[in-house]
Order: sequence, then structure tokens, then C-alpha cells
Amino acid sequence: MRILVFSLDGVFDTGIAVVLDALRMANSLSVAVHPGEPPPFEVELAGLRTRIKTALGMSLAVKKADTAALPDWIVMPAISAGNPDVLVDRLGCAAVRDAGKQLRAWHAQGGRIAAACIGTFVLAESGLLDGQEATATWWLSPLFRSRYPEIRLDQDRMLVPSGQFVTAGAAMGHLDLVLWLIRQASPELATLVARYMLVDGRVSQAPYIIPDHLSHSDPLIERFERWTRANLARGFSLQEAAHELATSPRTLQRRAEAVLGKSPLSYFQDRRVERARHLIETSAMDLDAIAAEVGYADGATLRTLLRRRLGRGVRELRSN
Repeated sequence: MRILVFSLDGVFDTGIAVVLDALRMANSLSVAVHPGEPPPFEVELAGLRTRIKTALGMSLAVKKADTAALPDWIVMPAISAGNPDVLVDRLGCAAVRDAGKQLRAWHAQGGRIAAACIGTFVLAESGLLDGQEATATWWLSPLFRSRYPEIRLDQDRMLVPSGQFVTAGAAMGHLDLVLWLIRQASPELATLVARYMLVDGRVSQAPYIIPDHLSHSDPLIERFERWTRANLARGFSLQEAAHELATSPRTLQRRAEAVLGKSPLSYFQDRRVERARHLIETSAMDLDAIAAEVGYADGATLRTLLRRRLGRGVRELRSN
């Protein structure tokens, strides 16, 4: 999964650090658990210029956003704003308008966008959330509701997926957001990262709770993920998967929708596409051989699927 972390000057240091550290940990743990497989996340930093300055004054080298290839997800961390008046001033600046233009361009190409905390305001300014559900940091909910009446604000949930968007509230909502993204690639890995970053049985950890979306962590779906990895070349059968996992097709379908937000077939196809793309980009295998590796009859079928799902052809993928 390719993730572009799109940040503006004044980005909230904790927010961007949490996103990058969690994804780095996910890659490290994945390689340790599944040696020989590629890390699941390719992460790149982007900004309106080639350097950004964080709220604490640190300078980061980034890729200019308008030169970045379309990723699977664009993540918008929060900008730092101490109170509503400061935030309103920040939202009126040229950088936020330019960011909105860039977000709209990515969305027009099929990009999916995630934002956390005050990053949701930047996304809302673009107009892309109009008609969608969203959440925002609790102490700025009145401002969000009055400024964006076309957005259905749900301040009772920490994480709200809606269409091609997902939003998270409050400063540490960045962790909720990135764990949700990790789970889209691997439920098993999301649970493992959460255990390393959040869960500790000692008394001093008692006040902390697992994020709401991780309360859905489900051993059945983790087993389904492992079954998927082992059966890409055989093709998908809901009945066969349910039988091998000792459950019913209906239960597997229902659990996948609850945990992954998609059907078992959709999740299986996502993994096929990711595996095929990895082989195209990193091996000299011809397309028919790659198609057989991921369960398609021929290279032409796979070529059509990749073009439809990724918006890029084999030649473009191999040139990266």
C-alpha cells in the first residue's frame, strides 16, 4: 500500500511522528513475521514545496506534492493551532487554499484521503467532505459544525470512514487513523502494532483503552487474512474459505464487512493486485507468469484489472 503523508508548514509534530512511526513499525514487524515478503507500506512525505517546517521548528525534506505519483492513500496530519481564532486565520491562508486544490486534484484521479484532528479542517476547506460524514477534534466541534454545514459531523466517534475519506478526531486520533489504514492491508498486523504501541497489562496502563475500531479485532478475520495469503494462486471461493476457517459463508461475509469495511472477495482482490504490482515492479517475470501467481487465467485479464484498479498500465508500473 502506497501512502503519501501530505503536510503543511506548522504540522503538528506528534501527529506526523505517530503516523510515520506506526507505519515504520508495521513494516518492521511484517518482515519479521513474514520473511521473504515485501514490507506492506511504501511511505513518502509530500508538501507544497520541497521542505516543510513543523510547529516545533524542525525542517523536513519532502517531495513536491504536484510531482508525486498517485498513492493508495493520502494522509493529512494536523496543523498546529492553539485556539479557534488562530485556526480560522490559518484556514484563510494561501497554503490551505493550495492544499485544497491539490487534494481535489488527487481525488479527481481516484485518490483516497485520510485526515486527523485539525487536518480534518484542511480537508473540509477543500469542499471534498461536503455530503460526507466526518469527525473532528472535540473541542473544535462547534467551529467545524458552523463552518461546514454540508458535512454530517459525528463527534461521538473517534474514527469515521465515509466514501473515499476517513477522518479521526483529537490529537491522538492520528494513531487511530494509522492503525485503521494498517488494518486495511493486514488485520493481523494492525493488532500486532497496537499491542506494541498501546497495550500493556501493567497497572500504570490501566487508564488507557484500545481505540474503538480495534475493538473489532477478530481472530476469524486474522485467519482469513492468512488463508488469503496462502491461496492467491488458487482463486477465491467464499464457500471454500468459510469451510477451511470452520465458519459459515454468512458469518465470514458479515465479519469482513464489520472489521475490514469490505467483502471477503474485495479484500482478496486487493491482495491480488498488491502482489501482482510488487512482482511487476521488482521481478523480471512476464505478465502471464505473474497472472498465474495471483490466480488469473492470463496476462491480458490481469492487465485490464491493473489498469482499472490502479489507473496505470504495466509499462508505467515497471518504469517506477
